[in-house]
Amino acid sequence: MTSEQWGRVEEDGTVYVKTAEGERSVGQYPEGTPEEALAFFTNRFDQLAFEVEQLERRVHAGKTSPDEATAAVKTVVEKVTDANAVGDLASLVARLEALAPVIATQREARKAERAAKAAEAKVAKEALVAEAEKLAQSNDWRNGANRLRELLDQWKALPRIDRGSDDALWRRFSTARTAYTRRRKAHFAELNARREDAKVIKERIIVEAEQLSASTDWGPTAGRYRDLMRDWKAAGPAPKDVDDKLWKQFRAAQDVFFGARDDANAALDAEFAQNAVVKEGLLVEAQELLPLVEKGDDLDSVKRSFRDIADRWDEAGKVPRDRIKELEGAMRKVEQAIKSAEDDQWRKSDPEKSARADDMIAKLEEAIAQVESDLAKAQASGDARKIKSLEENLESRRQFLEMAKRASADFS
Repeated sequence: MTSEQWGRVEEDGTVYVKTAEGERSVGQYPEGTPEEALAFFTNRFDQLAFEVEQLERRVHAGKTSPDEATAAVKTVVEKVTDANAVGDLASLVARLEALAPVIATQREARKAERAAKAAEAKVAKEALVAEAEKLAQSNDWRNGANRLRELLDQWKALPRIDRGSDDALWRRFSTARTAYTRRRKAHFAELNARREDAKVIKERIIVEAEQLSASTDWGPTAGRYRDLMRDWKAAGPAPKDVDDKLWKQFRAAQDVFFGARDDANAALDAEFAQNAVVKEGLLVEAQELLPLVEKGDDLDSVKRSFRDIADRWDEAGKVPRDRIKELEGAMRKVEQAIKSAEDDQWRKSDPEKSARADDMIAKLEEAIAQVESDLAKAQASGDARKIKSLEENLESRRQFLEMAKRASADFS
């Protein structure tokens, strides 16, 4: 419709807009023509229409909240209703009123979205609370505090839920953090106390270690140092800033003693080197007895020779420490070979075993004689079944007799 259909101009320049309730004056435009007057007030309508269109776009796009959109629609409706403009003002109002169901739908959607987010936030907060309560009972002092700080940051990033649930969950979360913090402080306070006690113990150990460092009583002193090392480990760590220093003092005292002992042992090893040469010669003599031991000939003579070598071995004296195992081990092998041969000889000459073997032979020979007599009678009577049984019996006993004779020969 043209502007003339929505308004008119009186001769005095007064402009009227046509509405469903009738005409209403919107202003005067006395200095121009009626067309110019209508154009002026029609332009105002166009501006309102543009504003309505922009509001429609924002609402449909969901760029404003339902509450903001409702307030904006109300403001524009009031502006349009009393507007000093010429045009279809009722259609603009209708367009604005048509936004109400759109806003209502958006309000419900946002309500549902908020409810879903609140439900998600509640689940997330419950998970944070559960983890915090678990940490509150743990002894993870290294990582627990950092993790609780991370949980707090995550809590702050989550939206609030209904006040009652949010406050209840927060109280549990805060209580868990407080419980953990108290236990952690108590742990480190106890740890610090133990470290101070360890410091006192280690200082006392150092005093004794330094006193022992000049000792030349090598065996007992080395044993005492082992005891002190055990006590040192049992004491646990001292405060970090002094523990390394204390250890260096303790180690230095040990190094003095064990260095002196090593020097003394080195001097003894040099002194005992010639003894090792003597024992090497004696070992050669002893090992030359092994072929005689294997043959089993004149074992008594071998034993006498070995005892002579052993006596000279003892007279030779100590050898360097790094040769003891080697030389003693080789000599022990010869001794064990002789003992093994002696034991074997005794087993073969055991009187009891020899007597048992002879007795077994006698009984078997007696039994064989009886079976031979029975067999002769069976053969005379022609009893084939009995002959076969007795022949088998006789063969078995003769085999046992042969085995018994071989065993008896071992004891001869």
